[in-house]
Amino acid sequence: MNKTIKKLDNNVIKALTVACETAKTWNIGFEWLTHTAKYNHFPGSLMVTCVFNTDEEVASAQQNGHDTRLRQLIQQQLLKAGIKLKDSRHHVRYDSEERCAQEDAGHWQNRLQRILGK
Repeated sequence: MNKTIKKLDNNVIKALTVACETAKTWNIGFEWLTHTAKYNHFPGSLMVTCVFNTDEEVASAQQNGHDTRLRQLIQQQLLKAGIKLKDSRHHVRYDSEERCAQEDAGHWQNRLQRILGK
């Protein structure tokens, strides 16, 4: 990873950390988030995975509009870091600890590689 890409990745991490810590205070079942990106196709390749504890909490967040609020928060924090997404709906996905345990024995790295094709 060259210096420019490392700096860009650090900016993404800082922005997403602020978004994550803010969203955790909403008490909607949100637990944490992670991201993947191919920096030679950035920002189009950026994918943020927001993890909730259960599938029920994911469904509840989507029914109550918290998914939109979370996407907006992520987009806003990335924009503050100088990273503009065309449409955050293509860059933010939702998942759960429960689903990862059922489908991938709790191995998030394997899950993300399988789902995102990385």
